[in-house]
Amino acid sequence: MHANMDTTLTDLKNENNFAFGKLYKDNFYKISNFVQINSGTKPDAEDLFQDAMLVLIEKLQHDDFKLTASINTYVYAICKNLWYKKLRDKKFQLSIEVIQNRDFLQSINTTIESEKSYSEKLKSYMTKITDHCNRLIHDIFFKEKAITQIQKEYGYSNKHNAQNQKHKCVEQIRRIKEQQEKI
Repeated sequence: MHANMDTTLTDLKNENNFAFGKLYKDNFYKISNFVQINSGTKPDAEDLFQDAMLVLIEKLQHDDFKLTASINTYVYAICKNLWYKKLRDKKFQLSIEVIQNRDFLQSINTTIESEKSYSEKLKSYMTKITDHCNRLIHDIFFKEKAITQIQKEYGYSNKHNAQNQKHKCVEQIRRIKEQQEKI
């Protein structure tokens, strides 16, 4: 996770108004559009955003909380779940019991996974492969190093061995992706 993200999470845990203001600025327009497209109004979106902040604060208070997506993706997923729940139950009143409900929290996690961008998913997969493969994949695909340069830097005896190692590392990512899609 980036140092900037760590700072943002710390600020949110400490209920820093600036951090919440930044979340609002970065996310409210998108959330408001979502609500208005789905039978709501701008005031509904404002209430929803406040409810989402309560959920976020509750989640941040748990020591085992781990952000698995960008904070913006996370906030959007919470809002999406809250809004769909509100549409299902017109008498919906957000309460601590609802926030702590295991099914509700699981539905947020499921929505977060579906809202993650390809880049976020790939970063998640990269944390689960070997360090060697992580460096190799990063050098090949992100730094766009040529296979001959990889061969020299990693000490492979020929290009074919470098290509084989690249293939094995890509296979690690593919297996992790398949495992996560089964969950």
